[in-house]
Amino acid sequence: MEEKLKQAASNCLKVTLFGPESTGKTTLAKQLARHYNSIWVPEYAREYLQRKWNNDRKTCEQSDLLPIAIGQMKLENESAQKTDSVLICDTDLLETKVYSEEYYEGPCNKLVEKYALENTYDLYFLTYIDSPWEADDLRDKPNEREEMFTAFEDALIKYNRPYVLLKGSKMERLKEAIKHIDLLLKNKH
Repeated sequence: MEEKLKQAASNCLKVTLFGPESTGKTTLAKQLARHYNSIWVPEYAREYLQRKWNNDRKTCEQSDLLPIAIGQMKLENESAQKTDSVLICDTDLLETKVYSEEYYEGPCNKLVEKYALENTYDLYFLTYIDSPWEADDLRDKPNEREEMFTAFEDALIKYNRPYVLLKGSKMERLKEAIKHIDLLLKNKH
């Protein structure tokens, strides 16, 4: 079980988009992958939970977090083997940990927490809540955006993750992210 949550070794730079729902993470992930002619890792939880919603009209439960984490790491590890430049991750296990603690108001699954803290990324982009809220079947906290943003930023600070706060329009965010990724790529070589 633990091997399914562990990050596989890779040669690529790993960048993670991090933050509350409906803050433009997926849009930015696709833009960055296109810009760098590379790969983005989608958020497995969306696929998993949408299927659950479509089939049973049920929302996320704490028991879903381990299968979501396993699915996310499978996607990330497979994708990391397909590039040696930059891998854009739409989320990571630390985000799963934050959601677990915020939604279920208790400790995260111990295995998920272990790998949320052990897996590493070169840079996080924390997406601010200044983008318009877009409702869908899965998003459910339109009135708690500030509280959720604070929880995400607190996690990055608590676990000493390198991050850049992204605010503004889609284009402003993209330009800022490219500037920081370019700097990392320059220093990698």
